[in-house]
Amino acid sequence: MNVKQMKVFLAVAESMSFASAANQLSLSQPALSLSIKSLEESLGGKLFERTTRTIALTPEGNALVPIAKRLLNDWQNSEEEIRQRFALQKGKISIAAMPSFAASLLPKAIKNYHDSFPNIQVAIDDVLSDTVVEMVSASQVELGIAFEPYQTKGLHFFPLFEDRFIAILPNNHALNAHASLTWEALLKYDFITLQRPSSVRAMIENALKEVNIDFTVAFDAHQLATVGRMVSEGLGVAVVPALCRQQAEEQGVVCKQISGPIVSRHVGVVCKSRSSLSVAATAMLDVLRKTYR
Repeated sequence: MNVKQMKVFLAVAESMSFASAANQLSLSQPALSLSIKSLEESLGGKLFERTTRTIALTPEGNALVPIAKRLLNDWQNSEEEIRQRFALQKGKISIAAMPSFAASLLPKAIKNYHDSFPNIQVAIDDVLSDTVVEMVSASQVELGIAFEPYQTKGLHFFPLFEDRFIAILPNNHALNAHASLTWEALLKYDFITLQRPSSVRAMIENALKEVNIDFTVAFDAHQLATVGRMVSEGLGVAVVPALCRQQAEEQGVVCKQISGPIVSRHVGVVCKSRSSLSVAATAMLDVLRKTYR
């Protein structure tokens, strides 16, 4: 039983005429009769009682009429929905983004996207950078925004910009008088950073290890927002991605550049192959790259 057979069946059932149905569907009468015969054979019995002058629905034919109408209506609605998705008039995409990006830069791209495609729903998960990559790998989201992964594991990475880490200090800290800070100066004070596993913490540890600087942590937390709040309360100093600058300043801390070793890493979009993305996700990828290039 297929869509064409349903259309033929309903045309005959509504007109009670093979000739009228064939004319309505632009089919020859033999082709229409063959379609009805094939439908009856596939279902296992007659749908019409036919004589040389009259045609009538069998009880089974009568039962099929509302079913056929419902099936055709569902088919037409499904076709229309897919057309709307291809035309970016309907759909939904899910994005995972590290909190520092989600809270500062992502809203601008979402606004640009919404201005162009107002009927596409966008769901955002703000999670740690490593979790972003995991969610994309597991197909929980189509797009992720994170620091460039050390291992792509079959994923693609589209860089947006390079983020250089900055120091954040309490607003009454002794180091605030300096325009730029050294790591040696920073590490004389209690240091606050993210808990392991964290790509931010790993980048800091690796950069300091390369230049043989000892790294002692006084406090660690799960979120950069918590790290910023702890600094603002005077518990110590921290080094965070420059993405956090606006949020940190809103918490009342002072932001400073750090002289070598410089810790930096590309921020970009993580996804599976572009060809595997939905039309809506492909459009979002283009908007993200255009917004932050």
